Amino acid sequence: MVEHIHAGGEEPAVTLDAFLEQSNATAVRLESDEDARALIPFLDRLALIEIAFPKFRDGRGYSSARILREAGYTGELRAQGDVLVDQIAYMKRCGFDTFAPEKELNPADVEAALARWPEHYQGAGDNSVPIWKLRHG
Repeated sequence: MVEHIHAGGEEPAVTLDAFLEQSNATAVRLESDEDARALIPFLDRLALIEIAFPKFRDGRGYSSARILREAGYTGELRAQGDVLVDQIAYMKRCGFDTFAPEKELNPADVEAALARWPEHYQGAGDNSVPIWKLRHG
């Protein structure tokens, strides 16, 4: 089940600036200081959006993922960079479905992190049903 981890060297086709200047790209990379909302008009033709995490303490990528998922993006959303195993479950909740960490992660640790809390108290980008709603309909 760890097929969602990719080698860190994979690069999407274009930067955000290059994407906005050309009409045929299907993959784009967002840096942490770029506004994800610039992609909203093009979501239907993007197969991959890679969001950079230059430092583990830079949380702007979480917001970008949530913005894109809430706007209707259904393609691959990849977290790339300083991605740590203890962040994986939170990234998944925000809408990331693949990860490209700079440093190799132990697959068993990733699986354990994703399975640790199967129920959640709040809704998020992963569309899981909150536990209170499961209990009370």
